Amino acid sequence: MPRQNPLDDAVPRRVARYDKLVPYKDAMNEANGIPQEAMMMMSPDKVMPIMSPLGWAGRSKLAPVKGAPGLTITLAECPPGDSAGLHKHTAAVENFFCIQSRFEIVWGEEGQFSTILEPLDFVSVPAGVYRDFKNVGTELGRLLVMIQPEPGEQQDTVYHAASSGEEIARRWGPATVAAMAGIGIRFGEPG
Repeated sequence: MPRQNPLDDAVPRRVARYDKLVPYKDAMNEANGIPQEAMMMMSPDKVMPIMSPLGWAGRSKLAPVKGAPGLTITLAECPPGDSAGLHKHTAAVENFFCIQSRFEIVWGEEGQFSTILEPLDFVSVPAGVYRDFKNVGTELGRLLVMIQPEPGEQQDTVYHAASSGEEIARRWGPATVAAMAGIGIRFGEPG
């Protein structure tokens, strides 16, 4: 007589279907009152959360799969020329695996260093380093992004240029900047 494994019923709840993924901009904009255009300034066209730790408070908290602490997985879909903008994850390693098209990964205080990822190439950018990714190919790009925060963290803090925050405040008001901070997107760095 076969014995039932306790995971037999749990595994179907741990499946993420591509056609059911929702870009975090769509979900977070509605939930936090952030205008879509403001989020477009801070991230690529679509970033779809796939897996986040249970209790995660950051941008990917709506991921359909809840995993163990320490890893958030998203799929970034970028038309040619689309990028995330130069930003820094203060306490998280960001890993990129190119699935489709070609991506330029830049890093450094001013994005002065770069490498090109072809399909199936991978790069890992340490915490605290400014980085950006841009689809430099001619087709829709897909990039698997895996973020590893420090142990115990429930949100990934990201800093963008202070000038971007000033532009968002000018166009949509300080409440939008505050709402973005609530999901881990901040501008300028603490002095």
